[in-house]
Amino acid sequence: PRSVAEPRLLLCRLQDLAMAERSGAAQKLNGHGEAAGSGEENGHRNKRFKSDAGEDDAEEQNKKSPKRKIVLLMAYSGKGYHGMQRNVGSSQFKTIEDDLVSALVQSGCIPENHGEDMKKMSFQRCARTDKGVSAAGQIVSLKVRLIDDILEKINNHLPSHIRILGLKRVTGGFNSKNKCDARTYSYMLPTFAFAHKDHDVQEEVYRLDRETLEKVNKLLACYKGTHNFHNFTSQKGPKDPSAKRYIMEMYCGEPFVRENVEFAVIKVKGQSFMMHQIRKMIGLVIAVVKGYASESIIERSWGEEKVDVPKAPGLGLVLERVHFEKYNRRFGNDGLHEPLEWTEEEEKIAVFKEQYIYPTIINTEREEKSMANWLNTLSIHDFNSSAAEMQANSKNSK
Repeated sequence: PRSVAEPRLLLCRLQDLAMAERSGAAQKLNGHGEAAGSGEENGHRNKRFKSDAGEDDAEEQNKKSPKRKIVLLMAYSGKGYHGMQRNVGSSQFKTIEDDLVSALVQSGCIPENHGEDMKKMSFQRCARTDKGVSAAGQIVSLKVRLIDDILEKINNHLPSHIRILGLKRVTGGFNSKNKCDARTYSYMLPTFAFAHKDHDVQEEVYRLDRETLEKVNKLLACYKGTHNFHNFTSQKGPKDPSAKRYIMEMYCGEPFVRENVEFAVIKVKGQSFMMHQIRKMIGLVIAVVKGYASESIIERSWGEEKVDVPKAPGLGLVLERVHFEKYNRRFGNDGLHEPLEWTEEEEKIAVFKEQYIYPTIINTEREEKSMANWLNTLSIHDFNSSAAEMQANSKNSK
């Protein structure tokens, strides 16, 4: 009868439900009474630790933050480095860019793969400084994530003798090398380099007289204008159009005494310079002032004949600043971009030079005597003969 069947059916269903609950509870509990299995299997996601979530959020934010084209104002002491430009695959020759790229990656400005392939961040340096050469106003352009406290974070991962002193946004197509109108270098040297070869000179006692300084400046002024500088670099022939360079100014400033030795600073501004060009320009002037070569050799060096031009040491050379006059006229006051001038950073630049660049030049000169040793090699150069004459003389002597 229906009245008897219904209570039995209800009882069976209740027993089935009870068994199902006990079975489910057993699956949820392991032998120690703890919840077994992952939270996701139970329909719930695992709770994440706050620190992990924070790191992931920061990483996610970095990925989302758009990359922008910027320029960085750099200062560095080049001693111990094989120049500015990175040589991928030559880890034994450490460069300034090796340390810079490492700091950019570690600070989160660029992803790691951009550090391995610098084209991905559109990286370009304004000037490729040689081995041992320092800079007070180097400019590099690149695309980065504009993270908070970006300069502080980059500098935290750089050695103290490399600093990022400023940052400015630039146009998307900006290239620091191609947009640069001119570069100014300085060369700091002990003034005994100008003492005549026939005079017995004590390095710490020597002081540059007015007449010699005037002669130095007269010779340096000869370089102004456009000339063929094929003799002032390697791997450039006299017919190579790129050997012609335009020099705007070149002069030697008033001497000053540091650590009992008198020094002077030569400044040169030009559109662009070839490898070793400035050091050879200065080396030839020193050879003339010391009496090893006649003044006419400077003009002769611009001709097609090969001339023996000595190369002064790299120690005293400093990239002072780079100029972007055309860019500043076009974009500097467009309301979106700033002119690439660094008047607010000049004090920081001066402090860096006094703290890292000048002491390195002075102390290295005192300890290693790079200028004094180089001066001793001037006597082995043949300043009077052209390459053709030297070959002819060699044949005649044979």
